[in-house]
Amino acid sequence: MLIVKKFGGTSVADKERIFNVARRCMEDYKKGNDVVVVLSAMGKQTDVLLAQAKEINPNAQKREIDMLLTTGEQISASLMAIALDSMGVPAISLNAFQVVMHTTAVYGNARLKRIDTERIKNELANKKIVIITGFQGVNQYGDYTTLGRGGSDTTAVALAAVLKADTCEIFTDVDGVFTADPRIVGEAEKLDEITYDEMLELASLGAGVLHNRSVEMAKKFGVQLVVRSSLNQTEGTRVKEDVKMEKMLISGVTGDKNTARIALIGLNDEPGVAFKLFHHLSEHNINADIILQSAGSGGAKDISFTVAEDSVAETVDVLNHHRNESLKCDEIFVEREVAKVSIVGLGMMSNTGVAAKMFEALYEAGINIKSISTSEIRLTVLIEEDFVDKAVQAVHNKFFQKQLN
Repeated sequence: MLIVKKFGGTSVADKERIFNVARRCMEDYKKGNDVVVVLSAMGKQTDVLLAQAKEINPNAQKREIDMLLTTGEQISASLMAIALDSMGVPAISLNAFQVVMHTTAVYGNARLKRIDTERIKNELANKKIVIITGFQGVNQYGDYTTLGRGGSDTTAVALAAVLKADTCEIFTDVDGVFTADPRIVGEAEKLDEITYDEMLELASLGAGVLHNRSVEMAKKFGVQLVVRSSLNQTEGTRVKEDVKMEKMLISGVTGDKNTARIALIGLNDEPGVAFKLFHHLSEHNINADIILQSAGSGGAKDISFTVAEDSVAETVDVLNHHRNESLKCDEIFVEREVAKVSIVGLGMMSNTGVAAKMFEALYEAGINIKSISTSEIRLTVLIEEDFVDKAVQAVHNKFFQKQLN
């Protein structure tokens, strides 16, 4: 068997945990399996590096930020190879240049284009555990790029796809995918299995278990994905196309504080305005969500949308750049103290009253809804940030007390 194992930052945060991961990799290796390991930076190293860069230059070029951040994964990968060597297990660490991991040119949020597998296959043929830096790639200019926060998951799934691995295991500091963040909702239950579509929605809406692009890729290439804990032997959660169990009404509740609402007030009420707005954003790889258009005063209209908190400054810059030409508006309004609360589930498609039930839970908790967005398997509301944990708890209680009892 060929197994791809990905370990997050908390799993390799210190010497003890590095050796814990090394032992888990060695167990599969000793059984005769080929093992490819993908690692994130140790602990909070990425945050530390970002803070250091900001201290020196708050407006540092994204190319240099990527150059800096890729050092984190190189440290953890080389230390893991050193640990395995000390245990008598042949291992080699490889970075994005040595593989090569080809990406688009977008610094900070690049996408994988292709992966050269010859070096990896040669090292596996020589009976080595191959340890690869997650989160990073190389663009056509020969520069390092990063895949966005959580991008090591995508590295692992991409490797599993091109190497035709038998399974891809994503190890975290929790036991699997839960019906809500167990650090917020103590009664949250671990799911034995979940569909790709549901997991993709949850990942996109703030569930920190998997990078949303990794789930996208796993679905596209049929990668056998398992989310499990690096700290115990719990079976974890399988992410797959279909699930055998009778579907619950919803599979999970998420809260996402990493969001901000931007509103353009007084836009011309004419064809093409929405196209121009979101075309400008897409040119800068800015993702917008919860888009609302409403009638303004004097024949004008207003458009509001949400973006990730760390995209606010760039979004406002783009809007201001086009404000006097294609986007003629009276005001650009930014609201940062907001959060998204979402429910996700395939069971929503065949059950009426789901929205009313969620709104009832928020009403009973005294939480006001600012805006609403829906899809076939997802319902998202925008609320004040201070109430997000309370909202997640209230909604989870409303849906899961009867489902799981």
